[in-house]
Amino acid sequence: VYMANLKNGGIARTKQLKKYRLMKRQLTMLAMATALCVSCNNGKQAEAEAKFDYTNESFADIQMLRYEVKGFDELTLDQKKLVYYLQEAALQGRDILFDQNGRHNLVIRKMLETVYTDYQGDKTTEDWKNFVTYVKRVWFSNGIHHHYSADKFVPGFSPEFFKQALLAVDAAKLPLAEGQTVEALCDEVFPAIFDPAVMAKRVNQADGEDLVLTSASYYYDGVTQAEAEAFYNNLKDPKDETPVMYGMNSRLVKENGKVVEKVWHTEGLYGEALSKVVYWLEKALTVAENDEQKAVIEKLIKYYRSGSLEDFDDYCIAWVGDLDSRIDFVNGFTESYGDPLGMKASWESIVNFKDLEATKRTETISSNAQWFEDNSPVDSRFKKEKVKGVTAKVITAAILAGDLYPSTAIGINLPNSNWIRSAHGSKSVTIGNLTEAYNMAALGNGFNEEFVYSDVERKLLEEYDALTGDLHTDLHECLGHGSGKLLPGVDPDALKAHGSTIEETRADLFGLYYLGDPKMVELGLLPNAEAYKAEYYGQMMNGLMTQLVRIEPGATVEEAHMRNRQLIARWAYEHGKADNVIELVKRDGKTFVKINDYEKLRGLFGELLAEIQRIKSEGDYEAGRQLVEQYAVQVDQELHKEILARYEALNLAPYKGFINPVYTAVTDAEGNITDVTISYDESYDDQMLRYSRDYATLPYRN
Repeated sequence: VYMANLKNGGIARTKQLKKYRLMKRQLTMLAMATALCVSCNNGKQAEAEAKFDYTNESFADIQMLRYEVKGFDELTLDQKKLVYYLQEAALQGRDILFDQNGRHNLVIRKMLETVYTDYQGDKTTEDWKNFVTYVKRVWFSNGIHHHYSADKFVPGFSPEFFKQALLAVDAAKLPLAEGQTVEALCDEVFPAIFDPAVMAKRVNQADGEDLVLTSASYYYDGVTQAEAEAFYNNLKDPKDETPVMYGMNSRLVKENGKVVEKVWHTEGLYGEALSKVVYWLEKALTVAENDEQKAVIEKLIKYYRSGSLEDFDDYCIAWVGDLDSRIDFVNGFTESYGDPLGMKASWESIVNFKDLEATKRTETISSNAQWFEDNSPVDSRFKKEKVKGVTAKVITAAILAGDLYPSTAIGINLPNSNWIRSAHGSKSVTIGNLTEAYNMAALGNGFNEEFVYSDVERKLLEEYDALTGDLHTDLHECLGHGSGKLLPGVDPDALKAHGSTIEETRADLFGLYYLGDPKMVELGLLPNAEAYKAEYYGQMMNGLMTQLVRIEPGATVEEAHMRNRQLIARWAYEHGKADNVIELVKRDGKTFVKINDYEKLRGLFGELLAEIQRIKSEGDYEAGRQLVEQYAVQVDQELHKEILARYEALNLAPYKGFINPVYTAVTDAEGNITDVTISYDESYDDQMLRYSRDYATLPYRN
């Protein structure tokens, strides 16, 4: 049946995946036989997909995956060269993120890598094995704090072991300051590595604490939270209808008792890295696809050279307007999750090209953006009268970098400026080949059998989960982030530390509410009126229970996306109790989520969306804070213990990340690029060491 459907060519990829998943679980030998029997063109494609090895090594709580860049070989030579130049520009910013994540990270990374490659001592000890795991975790998280929880890693090796290893390698290869001894180097950084009280959290979100002083991220130096907020409040003009994103591209420091900004640009802080980014962007200019794309790259270069936030806005406006280019990219200081105040942006980059077939789905959504806005359950005062420039596409990621690597998002909506969104629109993407990699890696892992309530829900997920998951990402990125408006005079930063959680909650609720709307079937995006239930069940199970596998015992929820999901699920659970909408039921000592009324659950999503949009539009900080603190932060410790035990029995890694493909420029005798090839055989270790060697753009101490 599976082969006949493939040969027919008329079914969606998601259904192919469902068929394959079902076959794999029921009869592995049949799946193997199927791969051998492929003969038609579509069948050959399926065979190639089956042979692509998505999974790779695992360590700590992480599994590494690979992603396939389908369609790269069909690009023109100039398009391949453009991808090559842009991916070089992307990788040049790697050191920036390490430094942003903590002032000692570049020094520590060099110390670790020198021991990792040059140490000749006994490598059978537990200290060495734990050291290797620690090195890999630091690479993965771009620093010494967990990429998701922001807690500092606890080394499994002793300070004595590490010091002796450092003394055993060539001191000339270590990041010693002028005149510094190895012993002094250890004294400098060992507290950051080994002392639990020093730099304990990269991003602290604990209510009532000084979030700046208690966060290890290197966006502030010697400045308190009150001083930082006062500094930027003094810069803002409440009458300015086109405000720049103050503080986005700078470190705020105190010098001689005065608070000042150190701006990131080619002649300022991070100038060594940004100059190399500009070098490759100038190469990209020579093969730009059209004048619009060329203007985007030129404006980005101008911004990097000036550090002017007005120049950044000009770049964002040009980028939103470039709709005809096949190749696209994000490069620069983008998301503010790493700043405890939600203002300063971390370095990230992605290079991609449009998936022409899959984009038909997102184009359907974006072309109906005004209908979605008009029919939203929020107060009319907070709706956009005219939705402008909302575009969406499915993309194939070609390279990931900075805060999108190795762990990455599966959807992006930019720019983040509220006034640019309102006046010029936004671009939304769903990253199709990464979603595919996640789905393929999850086949037959036993998760649904352990945590899903019954065969009814499992069948829903088998049939529709891949499809509704993609659609929810589309709606979240394309319409959720782009919906609604701030009332005149409302500060975009009014929600302060809770702004990121509220914004992600708003976008998720928008997607959830509309997934259950008959319009989705009418537009041909869902096959029937039952399909949306798969996403509802998955979201509630994740928010109430299964995302807890990412939390250490006794800890609270701190990451913005996790807070968002728990806020939605806990709020809906509590407010649906009177009608028994959702239950947490026990069976054989295990807890399960049971949804009794999906339509009422949709109504709850709409009710919460209306309140979240009001909070955002009015800048109601106190109401936002109370919602987050009441529903998004605290963890049921007994349930948490149960979930951790059940998940551990499955032997699964709760986090996944990606190894990038390797691009090689093929040149003729004169040095002209005649082709660009792509390979997938570089190991995780080799890639990380190569990046540290070839893209070490910053001094160790900044």
